[in-house]
Amino acid sequence: MTAHRNLGFVAAAATLLAAAPLSTIFLRWTWLIEAAIVVAVVAGAAALSRLARAPLWGQLIAMLAGLTLGLTWVFPGGTELLAFLPTPGTFAHFGDLLGASMQDMRTYSVQVDDVDSLLFLAVLGVGGVAVLVDVLSVGLRRPALAGLPMLAIYSVPVAVYVDDVPATPFVVGACGFLWLLVTDNVDRVRRFGRRFTGEGRDVDVWEASPLAAAGRRLAVVGVALAVALPLAVPGMTSGLLNAAGSGTGDGNGRPGQGGNSGRIDLFAALSGQLKQSKVTELVKVTTNEPTPFYLRFGVADDLRPNGFRDRTPTGRGVNQGLTDPAERAGVERQRYRATVEVSKTLNMPLLPVYAEPVKTEDLGRGWRYDPNLQVIFSDRENSRGKQYSFDYVRSTYSPSALRAARSLSTDDPLRRQQTTTPGAPAVDQLVRQLVKGKQNDYDKVRAIYDYFSVENGFTYSLSTRDGTSGEDITDFLSTKAGFCQQYAGAMAWLVRAAGIPARVAFGFTNGTRSSGGTYVLTNQNLHAWTEVFFAGIGWVPFDATPAASVPGSVRSAWAPNIEAPEEATPSTGGAAAPDGVDASAGPNSPDRLDKDADQGLSVGDGGPTQQSPVWPWWVAGALALLALLAVPALRRSALRRRRRVRAAAPAATTLATIPGQRGEVRDIVVGVDADRARADAHAAWDELLDTLVDFQVRVDRTETPRATAERLVQETLTEDAGAVTGVRLLGRAEERARYARDPLTGEELHPALRSVRGALAARAGRRTRIMAALLPPSVLLRWRTTVSERSARLVTAGGEVRQRLLRWSPRRLLAGRPAR
Repeated sequence: MTAHRNLGFVAAAATLLAAAPLSTIFLRWTWLIEAAIVVAVVAGAAALSRLARAPLWGQLIAMLAGLTLGLTWVFPGGTELLAFLPTPGTFAHFGDLLGASMQDMRTYSVQVDDVDSLLFLAVLGVGGVAVLVDVLSVGLRRPALAGLPMLAIYSVPVAVYVDDVPATPFVVGACGFLWLLVTDNVDRVRRFGRRFTGEGRDVDVWEASPLAAAGRRLAVVGVALAVALPLAVPGMTSGLLNAAGSGTGDGNGRPGQGGNSGRIDLFAALSGQLKQSKVTELVKVTTNEPTPFYLRFGVADDLRPNGFRDRTPTGRGVNQGLTDPAERAGVERQRYRATVEVSKTLNMPLLPVYAEPVKTEDLGRGWRYDPNLQVIFSDRENSRGKQYSFDYVRSTYSPSALRAARSLSTDDPLRRQQTTTPGAPAVDQLVRQLVKGKQNDYDKVRAIYDYFSVENGFTYSLSTRDGTSGEDITDFLSTKAGFCQQYAGAMAWLVRAAGIPARVAFGFTNGTRSSGGTYVLTNQNLHAWTEVFFAGIGWVPFDATPAASVPGSVRSAWAPNIEAPEEATPSTGGAAAPDGVDASAGPNSPDRLDKDADQGLSVGDGGPTQQSPVWPWWVAGALALLALLAVPALRRSALRRRRRVRAAAPAATTLATIPGQRGEVRDIVVGVDADRARADAHAAWDELLDTLVDFQVRVDRTETPRATAERLVQETLTEDAGAVTGVRLLGRAEERARYARDPLTGEELHPALRSVRGALAARAGRRTRIMAALLPPSVLLRWRTTVSERSARLVTAGGEVRQRLLRWSPRRLLAGRPAR
């Protein structure tokens, strides 16, 4: 028992070491402290259950109870008894945490702060792994299999970390697994006897044990490969949007710095790509629109003290149908079609589309559309090499319609969310000066838009510092030198400070145009601009970046080129465009209100689209669990049906009498098949033995069938005459089948089995009968024996392979050479 307790505590410690990679996800070490508490409770419960000599299933129940108590203590719901005993309210609280974690996993970026829902999910996962590791390493004595649940922890950082995966935590976890293996082997050697060196046979005198040395070498090589190979895989270190180059300066084009989980830092990626001297083709788009607006793929609308950040989009599949935008007074809408070919160098979970897609083709079920952010996204696929077509609506806004749009009320949820700005006194003072005397939202936005002009000293420069925080915006407004990132972020900040919702959009300007309406877009066409929300109209684009500095820039009637106000026609890349060229706008429904309280998305008609209910998943999970638990019982029932004794024919049966060739009469006699009779006797005896195991009656494989039958008569079946007769019949049939030339025939073995089983069931307790019906011990024993036998065969085969390899060991060959 001491060895088992020691191995159990080592298993708990190894689980905590295996959880080391989670340190790359969380910002602080709170998760480790809470996980250590829960794992310690689980290990203590396992040790106490072993002191009480509980069976393996009892140890499992004790550990699950310890896990529940530990979680209750660390994550109380306020309804506990004595501060650690759970109540129904506690489990409801756990369900709420799990539900919140599903949303938070898609909302927060690595590294995550101490969020209760994510901490609960992490601690629950580590605790569950601790239970599995203890069962496998201590209960079943298969510590190598314990690496599988540990591997589940390993896979979490690789799945969610969007930057380079640190190697050190994985080495720590591997050391924990090796510690567990070494402890188990030492325990086995101690229980077996004293270790010896093999008296120097094929082994140098300084090597204590050839098996131990080989194990150490394999362990070192295995850990080195396990750490080195994943780091060599490009997909684990390459980021999104960085295939065209890693960038220079502060913004290197690599994701993970402030972006959402599994997403990209749009500002950093934009900065890194624009600063590349190498021009790389990213997208080809073909459209029947004469002069299209910008192809967009992302939106940043979450303004924090460190600047604008993108939020995780939500929506339904693009194959479920998209809704045409509603007609609005003063808004002209025309429908066009476009085909996009994404190169293999653009790798991101977003697809470039024009602002208001209404129908998509050639996209799988993994792609979804957020009608509020107007982006197509996926949690499972990426844009690399995609080719797809879509229909979209191009909206043209008249300045008079925008000027007539009413202002949102101060208590409007969209205004509260999209106009909140961190403290920047200098910015607020500038906004008050710019909008002074303006009577409507459009005039306020135009005053801010017109401020970013060459006449006011603004110039385009890629050598400025990246960022959209309050400090960065203040520096930009002071130096008046920056690129599209600063222009778009600064205008959105100033518009928000004026009390008007605004956000930053990302995409491509129009690139080089070839024949057939095809545009080639490169990393130099990546761009950011501002979108402003007008009540009753929707999101309207404004590009404050100087048009002459942006290849493929587009201007519109409501946001003209302020450097050339006398021109009424917009320009595209320096070329004149037809009158009325405009930019696309978003849907008329407001942006989603809060990432933590989003209950539905407005789709076209303004009605909420409810998220998919969770209860079908719970029901499916419960049914899957019940089906898994029913497997042993179904297996036992199938064995019982297969073993049912078929009625054997009598020893000699006259089937017919026919005349012979000379007039004599001959009877056709059919004898009993001896092989069939033996098979029936063996099947009945095997069924009897499994029945004894199910009802916890001792089975001695060394006894003869007759001795076993007599022992059952004397010890178990003394009060049931039918069962006594039946068990003796089964013993005699098995004995004749084993040792006699002619097996026993003509006896009804199946009724004898039924009478014995009924007598055993009547004698057994309720718990034993339930276990025999739901989890038959005979089936579990047979499975365990099968696993042990196959494991032994694998070990034997491995030993044979090792012995053959040792024949070619260079050290052995050198040792066998005569000295010169």
